[in-house]
Amino acid sequence: MQGDTRTSGRAPRDAPIALRPPHHRADPRAVHWWTVQGLLLAAPLAGAAAAAYWAFTDRPGWLGALVGVAGAGLLLAALAGPRLGYRVERWEVTDEAVYTRKGRLTHTWRVAPMSRVQTVDTARGPLQRMFGLADVTVTTASAAGALRIEGLDHELAAELAARLTMLTQATPGDAT
Repeated sequence: MQGDTRTSGRAPRDAPIALRPPHHRADPRAVHWWTVQGLLLAAPLAGAAAAAYWAFTDRPGWLGALVGVAGAGLLLAALAGPRLGYRVERWEVTDEAVYTRKGRLTHTWRVAPMSRVQTVDTARGPLQRMFGLADVTVTTASAAGALRIEGLDHELAAELAARLTMLTQATPGDAT
């Protein structure tokens, strides 16, 4: 069927861009990166709460139980959150648009037409470099802010940034 985006994977130039599920996931190593990030935040918070309980209270049992449950909850969130995020978060780039879906409790779908893309950036923090990962940020002429594709293999991120740059330069429009 000519023009059918379900079979061709590409919308005709004059067709509106449809909101649809993006195809790609982050690199599987991103789960480990996100877990380490979460533990680097959760472990000191849980430790500080336990230390404050021991140092600054006369140690009532109910408060100790509350601190223990809160600490366990923080650590559980640091371990389970990345796995849930990996199952939910998606991205895709076509000749017409950049698609993202994010969120663990509330799913946020974003579509940025190529004609609205202003800049494409890549970023690699110290932990990302350890895991061989990078992020791609696509800044648009939108009040909703940039689209961020996280946890990509660093070589794929560089290729994606180059492709997006090429596509936006070839797309008519002034990105405003």
